[in-house]
Amino acid sequence: MTDKFDWLRDHVTGAVFVPGETGYAAECSTFNLLTPLTPPVVVGATGVADVEAAVRFASANEMPVAVRGAGHSQPHQASDAVLITLDRMTAVQIDEDSAVARIAGGARWGDVVDATAPLGLAAPVGSATTVGAIGYVLGGGQSPILGRAYGYASDYVTEFEVVTADGVRRTANEVENADLFQALKGSRGNFGVVTAMRIALLPVETLVAGGLYFPGNDAPRVIRAWRDWAAKLPDAATTSVSILRVAPMPHLPQVLRGQFVTAIRFAYAGPVGEAVEQFAPMRALGPAMLDTVEEVPFATATTMHYDPPTPVPFLERGMALSDFTDEAINALIKVDGPGSYSPLGNVEIRALGGALDRAPAPDANPGRGAAYQVVAVGRGTANDSPAVLTALDALEQALQPWREDRQPPNSMTPEQAGVDEVRRVYGPELFDRLATLKAKYDPDNLFRVNYNIPPAL
Repeated sequence: MTDKFDWLRDHVTGAVFVPGETGYAAECSTFNLLTPLTPPVVVGATGVADVEAAVRFASANEMPVAVRGAGHSQPHQASDAVLITLDRMTAVQIDEDSAVARIAGGARWGDVVDATAPLGLAAPVGSATTVGAIGYVLGGGQSPILGRAYGYASDYVTEFEVVTADGVRRTANEVENADLFQALKGSRGNFGVVTAMRIALLPVETLVAGGLYFPGNDAPRVIRAWRDWAAKLPDAATTSVSILRVAPMPHLPQVLRGQFVTAIRFAYAGPVGEAVEQFAPMRALGPAMLDTVEEVPFATATTMHYDPPTPVPFLERGMALSDFTDEAINALIKVDGPGSYSPLGNVEIRALGGALDRAPAPDANPGRGAAYQVVAVGRGTANDSPAVLTALDALEQALQPWREDRQPPNSMTPEQAGVDEVRRVYGPELFDRLATLKAKYDPDNLFRVNYNIPPAL
């Protein structure tokens, strides 16, 4: 018996899966257990030729293309799409002389850190090394470890290798396909399947980094003190404050498991003495439950947020704030602080600015200039999801007076996947510029299983 997917089986080296077959469910799994994908066919690509074939097949059969890297953020189920998975393309090659890494499409940041850290090199990674490196960069890549010191991860990309909607592999850099190169940096997969990138590495071997944890009931006092202190920090410091209801997970320090805490995260890309002096006001707030801020290898610093190392079910919400006034703090405390009985596990406020506001060239990142980023997450099991969604809505409403339209692309969540919301985040001028380029590179909107920017008419 034959079916239309036999063409794929004949033209790709990697595995092809359809629903009901052994391996299909694993191939469609995501890091967020609430967002499994349900495509009619999956291509487990082993190389660029497989990606080209899958894209050509999708185009010929008028099917959209979906891509799964690490699977942390999947706003749609890909129920009518050809899904391309990149798990078999994970090579990381380092040119030590030029301090440039070539990273294949499916590599996680953990793969990159493992390759670069022994050489005293680093990239502006996120809070979790389980995140796909390329997916992170396509959303800008706002590092809560190196962001204020060095800027967005996408600022350091020197070249993309991408398969566009015509099924052709292209090189995009500042000279060749320069418009595509800039569009890829922040557009979250709207322009093709990125099969590899080259990114300049940073000479960062160690950082002063870690967390300072206070009882959750101290949240009002600690958050106000953090806000005033963070506003005066030099660019070398990247920091955030969180209200945490910590799950009793085994990878966490014993003292934090199951506790309600207020956490200050801090990373300093500069001399140790300066870092200690800059952080002293936070230590002066009083006895802490745990203080892990010290000089550590860069690889250790990437784990300072204690993000889950294995897939979990979660719901999240992201937004940017123009200010974090006393009134905004009061609003936050009311819905998520002591006595709120909020089901949210983490509400984090990240101080932005510094190098994050300095664009080295035009790109597709709408987040520059925002003062703060909010990241809110709650465990989303069948029993918990309704209460978590209600709490996320309440938080969003409470902070609405200070909310910015623009925000870092990676902080967008499935509730923002509609075209009107995407346009609001990117702003009319940037959105229209990207829509014009979309018409050039993807006129049929093949790549639409994402935070979609439709092609201009």
